[in-house]
Parts: sequence; C-alpha cells; structure tokens
Amino acid sequence: MLVVAKSIVVLAACFFLLFGVLAFVRPARIHGFLLGFAGSALKHFAELLVRLLVGASLLLLAPDSAHASVLSVFGWLLIITTALMALIPWRVHHRFTQSAVPKALQFLPLMGLVSLAIGACLLWAMVTGAS
Repeated sequence: MLVVAKSIVVLAACFFLLFGVLAFVRPARIHGFLLGFAGSALKHFAELLVRLLVGASLLLLAPDSAHASVLSVFGWLLIITTALMALIPWRVHHRFTQSAVPKALQFLPLMGLVSLAIGACLLWAMVTGAS
C-alpha cells in the first residue's frame, strides 16, 4: 500500500513540475487546461477522485516521513476541500471555474513558480522519507 501511495505522490509531484514548466513555455496550454476544469460531471468527479487519492496518499506516507506534519496538513487540506467540493454540483463548480480562472491567469508566472516549488518539495519529501 505504501508503494502505491508513494507512486501517487511522485506522480502528483511530476504533475506540478510539468505544470510549472508549461506555465512558462506553453502558457496557452495551461489556459486551456485550467479553463477545462469541471467542464463536465466526469471531469468534476475525476478531479475529486485525484484530489482524494493524493490527499490519502500524503496521510499514509506522513508518519514515516521526515516532514510528517507538513504532509499531514496538506493531506487533510486536500481531503477536506475535496469533501466540500463533493457537496457542490459540478455546474456550480464549472461556473466558478469560468469566472475565477481568467482572473487567476494574470498570475500565471507566480503559479508556475509555486507549482515548481510544490513539485520539488513533494519529490524531496519522497526521497528523504523513511517509507
């Protein structure tokens, strides 16, 4: 189970690293990707499932990590916000995405840097962890 959890977190880290790189080299792709969130019920529930898997994986790996408290906080944050999002109909999520993402895209370079930092920190936590 820990191998699966670690694989999920490594994949999440790679996603963040790729997102960060693309924010600088292919910003139009990031625009389309972010605007596509919650475009259908399937995408909405797929996002919830991925968030839940990553959050649960962080919680499973946290006790054996050198960064247990940080991984636990982020794991619980993902799980709680996912539970709240599950209560919202996907059409509401879609409308929110369509109004919020264009405003957030003004900060795409900052989002890229933060994404690179999150990806690097997640990989570092997996390399330095005891699990």
